[in-house]
Amino acid sequence: MSDETMIARKEGRAGRLTFNRPKALNALDHDMAMVIEAALDQWRDDAEVDLVVIDAIGDRAFCAGGDIAAVYRAGMAGDSRPGQDFWRDEYRMNAKIAEYPKPIVAFMQGFVMGGGVGVGGHASHRVVGESTQVSMPESGIGLIPDVGGTLLLARAPGHVGEYLGVTGARMNAADALYTGFADCFVPEAEWEAIKARLIETGDITSLPASQTPPEPGSLAPQRAEIDAAFAAPDIHAIVEALEVAGGTFSEKTLKTIRRNSPLSMEATIRLVRMTRAANTIRAALEHEFRFTWRAAELGDFLEGVRAQIIDKDRNPQWKHALDSLPEEDVARMLEPLGPDWAIWEESK
Repeated sequence: MSDETMIARKEGRAGRLTFNRPKALNALDHDMAMVIEAALDQWRDDAEVDLVVIDAIGDRAFCAGGDIAAVYRAGMAGDSRPGQDFWRDEYRMNAKIAEYPKPIVAFMQGFVMGGGVGVGGHASHRVVGESTQVSMPESGIGLIPDVGGTLLLARAPGHVGEYLGVTGARMNAADALYTGFADCFVPEAEWEAIKARLIETGDITSLPASQTPPEPGSLAPQRAEIDAAFAAPDIHAIVEALEVAGGTFSEKTLKTIRRNSPLSMEATIRLVRMTRAANTIRAALEHEFRFTWRAAELGDFLEGVRAQIIDKDRNPQWKHALDSLPEEDVARMLEPLGPDWAIWEESK
């Protein structure tokens, strides 16, 4: 296998993109995002490419998130630009996947988190298997569900999207199908044969119908409890609703909420609802970029990464306590950006 971390090539009637950083759980970095975008641009009008197949090397992860080490180091040195550049370019790539005129089939095994959702979650045909675990855990590192994740969360049933965005709860294959993060369950033992047919024929109809996952999901049975709490107007009211409700679900959810960044959680709730009203990939990414553009300088991002990834002490010192989160700080993170930081370029 190639030494490239993102392998782009044509095979048969397909364009192929393969994550190739298995030891790093296929974490997506800036260069990999640019390879994906360049390949999509090249194949868009290529008559030899009927569809695109995205997959990953390794059993543990399709892509367990973005590789944010360089962004963290630059931010600690007082330079927010590398992070801003990365997110802008990544988001443009995410939109190209969502808006692509040819079928894109993503085979998502193992961990599909953050940046992995941004690649696989916007494909036109999203295949999951027995090992799939999908999540948007960014509130735990002082960020928000981005890469267009707020669009997927906004389209989930009821207020399940707010719950998933605030808590970062993991979804198995059944949950991913229920929430609209996936389209098709197929046992992973069948994937290579399916890929071979797609590559040989370029015929998207050779993708089999979805089967019933062997493991049931947890979100559908919890839907009533989720909606009862997460329909509340803000994070404070959600906490109050959970405290009043009591029970195992509420206790577990409150424990997670009290661990995550209050600023990120409140911004997540607002972003999901802003995107639910707009309901387009570009609106989602533009809204998310407001927060991530400011994340290193004004948010909890650097402290969250330090606590969870660098020092791993799991003891972040957030800027605000849950019960004293200033409205003006949340509003500042979500103010529109100026024209110098537009994400979009002229269509190629």
